[in-house]
Amino acid sequence: MLSPCIAAGAGADLVAVAGLPPESTQQAVTYPSLFLLVVLGSLVPVVPTGALVSGAAVVALHQSVPGLALAAVFLIGAAAAFLGDVTLYWLGRRGIDSRSGSRWLERLREQAPPERLGQAQDRLRDHEVPVLIVSRLLPAGRIPVMLACLLARMPTREFVRGNLPACLAWAVTYQLIGLLSGSVFPEPWEGVAAAVVLTVVISAVPVIWRRLRAS
Repeated sequence: MLSPCIAAGAGADLVAVAGLPPESTQQAVTYPSLFLLVVLGSLVPVVPTGALVSGAAVVALHQSVPGLALAAVFLIGAAAAFLGDVTLYWLGRRGIDSRSGSRWLERLREQAPPERLGQAQDRLRDHEVPVLIVSRLLPAGRIPVMLACLLARMPTREFVRGNLPACLAWAVTYQLIGLLSGSVFPEPWEGVAAAVVLTVVISAVPVIWRRLRAS
């Protein structure tokens, strides 16, 4: 039986031969990058934040202690999404309360078609917290509901209370997509690619369906 020192040295040699950085280096790069990119994607909805969480879950699945790595991805993803949403809502509230508005509020209006905004306002009047949770899970559903909350002048405290479970459910959902992709493919890069493709397809299907209905 190899001693722990010899085993550790052999593992380091294998990592070096494979051309991969050690796990500690991977985590030091992955976790802060995941947090910053998810926050940015929540503020500026052009970054595929769901794909980021799914891809990070695939990488975590191949770590030496996958349970801890997956827990870290879940907590970081949920916290980053929550921080980004609350910051965007706070910026939108400033625009609502200001006579001249704000560029953040105008961006929200540009990304919320009138039809979807009207639907979000109707649903928000009946079910506040469930609508927030569902909007976080549906592709392109977050912004119309957030704008509806702003126009209804929902206090930030109430938005935070509904947005917290929404971000937790969102992180779980996209992490499960990553776990599914990572368990099907043996190589991490294959699982990451599959997770990204799957999240893009999930995001594109509702958009394509709405355009087909409109035409």
